[in-house]
Amino acid sequence: MLILYDIDMTLLETRHIGVDCLHEAGRDQFDPGFSVEGVNFGGSLDPNIIAEMLAMNGIEINETNIAAMRTGYHQRLRAAADDREVSWALPGAHELVRATRELSMSTTLGLLTGNFAETGTIKVQEAGFEMADFEICVWGDDSPHLPPVRSHLPPVAIERFAAMKGHRPDSESVIIVGDTVHDVSCALDSGCKVLAVATGHASADELRSAGAHHVVDNLTDTKGIIRWLTNQLLPFAQSNA
Repeated sequence: MLILYDIDMTLLETRHIGVDCLHEAGRDQFDPGFSVEGVNFGGSLDPNIIAEMLAMNGIEINETNIAAMRTGYHQRLRAAADDREVSWALPGAHELVRATRELSMSTTLGLLTGNFAETGTIKVQEAGFEMADFEICVWGDDSPHLPPVRSHLPPVAIERFAAMKGHRPDSESVIIVGDTVHDVSCALDSGCKVLAVATGHASADELRSAGAHHVVDNLTDTKGIIRWLTNQLLPFAQSNA
């Protein structure tokens, strides 16, 4: 069984520091007037966010310009993290990760996120999580297709699980935990289950309407969430016994 956590506004918040670092990178690399206003960040993939920024500012979208933005973003976020707090765990997040790690049903934890690996790792670690707890990580540039979309990512996670564990999980034994309708849709597109948390911009009703299997206001009810997760995963634990 595989539980995949989103990062931003699911496990942690950054209070727009990531956006600020991207903005600074664009201004330094290209133009002091570089703008990020109107860019859609929630649930998007970092490669797409950068491409949207470049297009909006009239800059050619190519590998060189995307790489320059990515490098500048990483450098600024790393420098910010060395100087001050850049991410904070959301209420209940540490407790839930700990509880899911301790589930006695051969459960593997992972990350499934639109972040780049180098910047996503900074956010996770600075919020007090251990990267070692997440055996399978799928990042925003891990799509094997162009243009990349979030729905490409769950199959990547499933393939990595199969390579690591030696067997392919049933898609319904894969649970994605996220805060946006994009998290919900990417899970449903691969036949996975969804635990949606209304700590981002989407309301609980919006997440239910998108098709989430279970919706919570936040992650603080550890026992209740573990009870739901156990009910979803128990049939697969029994079939593998």
